[in-house]
Amino acid sequence: MQIGIMARTFSQPTLSEMLDAIVSHKIYHIQFGFNCVGLPELSDNIDEKLCDDIRNEMIKHGVTMSAVSGTFNMIDPDIGKREAGLRRIEKLASVCERIGTSVITLCTGTRDPNNMWRRHPDNDTESAWIELVDSMGKALKSAEKYKVILGIEPEVSNVIDSSVKARRLIDEFKSPYLKVVMDGANIFHKGELPKMREILDEAFELLGDHVIIAHAKDLDHDGDAGNLPAGKGLLDYGHYVSLLKKLKGDVPVILHGLAESEVGYCVNFLRQKVG
Repeated sequence: MQIGIMARTFSQPTLSEMLDAIVSHKIYHIQFGFNCVGLPELSDNIDEKLCDDIRNEMIKHGVTMSAVSGTFNMIDPDIGKREAGLRRIEKLASVCERIGTSVITLCTGTRDPNNMWRRHPDNDTESAWIELVDSMGKALKSAEKYKVILGIEPEVSNVIDSSVKARRLIDEFKSPYLKVVMDGANIFHKGELPKMREILDEAFELLGDHVIIAHAKDLDHDGDAGNLPAGKGLLDYGHYVSLLKKLKGDVPVILHGLAESEVGYCVNFLRQKVG
């Protein structure tokens, strides 16, 4: 199990300096975002030379890009925004090989028109599900074209708000290009914290064979996605890590939800849990 970090945790002015800071913590796996090099996370135009420069910096520093962020609201009430997101996902997929990754992480979205991380009651409607399936089908065509894996993350504020729904979507498509980002701090609805182990066990039972990457952060209450640094909240990290260690393959575990000043603490905490 490889410990990594969200690259945007660091605020250095250049990618080279950012990677210097990351490897100073003996971290060699990252989740990248084009906002690290002054672009929007999703863009219609991505310069080929910039992609080559990114790849060269990764090689120079001995860092693996475990995934690149491609989040947009896949069920945005504004169809124009949804279509723009899908167009930009195809552009991102087209440069993945050039920058050195094969995984794009996604947000399945919400009916909230202003915040793709805020829950909306219409997320549970059949129409929301139908539109997610439509968007995902289009995104998967881009993924298949460029041989890129899309990673969806179960998150209580999104339409895929549970491991059960994530498994339903996987079964809907049966695509080798659709996988899961596991984040133990994101899957507890209101009142579910007392059943933490049971819910974590269910998530890994349903999704374990499909996990391509994992996230490591923490939570202080249920009903929302956790946003605390790993080891500073209520998540049973001993159990979470034990489940991660049972996964097939060498799944990278990406720290996020932390300030740069907290990196040392969180890396040490996670390494102690990993053993």
